[in-house]
Amino acid sequence: MNKVSRVMGRLIRSDGIILGMGLFLARIFSKIRSGFYQVLLSAPDISVGPGCQFSGTRFIRFGKGITIYRNLWLQAVSEYAGVKFNPIIHIGDRVRFSNGVHISAINQIKIGNDVLFGSHVYVSDHNHGGYSGDTHTSPAIPPADRVLHSGGNVVIEDNVWLGDNVNIVGPVTIGYGAVIAANSVVRKDVPSQSIVAGAPARVIKVFNESTAKWEK
Repeated sequence: MNKVSRVMGRLIRSDGIILGMGLFLARIFSKIRSGFYQVLLSAPDISVGPGCQFSGTRFIRFGKGITIYRNLWLQAVSEYAGVKFNPIIHIGDRVRFSNGVHISAINQIKIGNDVLFGSHVYVSDHNHGGYSGDTHTSPAIPPADRVLHSGGNVVIEDNVWLGDNVNIVGPVTIGYGAVIAANSVVRKDVPSQSIVAGAPARVIKVFNESTAKWEK
């Protein structure tokens, strides 16, 4: 029994050393990766996790202190299906991105300061093809070959929290301090200091300044 205990103790110590070395190397690699992106993206103090994709970076402006957990897909589309665009994506200070966020623009997406993104949030100012008004795309055209059509700009103001699996398609302005509940689909403006939920999202609570409470 004592022999077994000694063997187990050696294994635990050995595994602990290996684990510690692995964590140390992971931190070093993370710092190197973030330093690379700070230069590439002209983004001061940005922290970038693994699996991220950036396209059209010359059309993207970054604030300070941005944190990206992993798997962000950020694309400013300047040309698609032979059509050229002039996209602008502006991201403010101290924005936090969780896992698997996808942001895509052909016109303009503006994100304010201190915005928190949950996992798997989708934000776009366009669609593959047109389906209303004067523009109607034939279903005979494969979706990937359809011309991109902008619905309108997206503005997300300061201190907004976007829950997991939220979908936002412009034209949309999300007001200061708003909370978008998980799994919501936002297709119209959200008032400041309100909570919205559902598909389509609707207001379920607002913040009362006089009582300092969120009220129905």
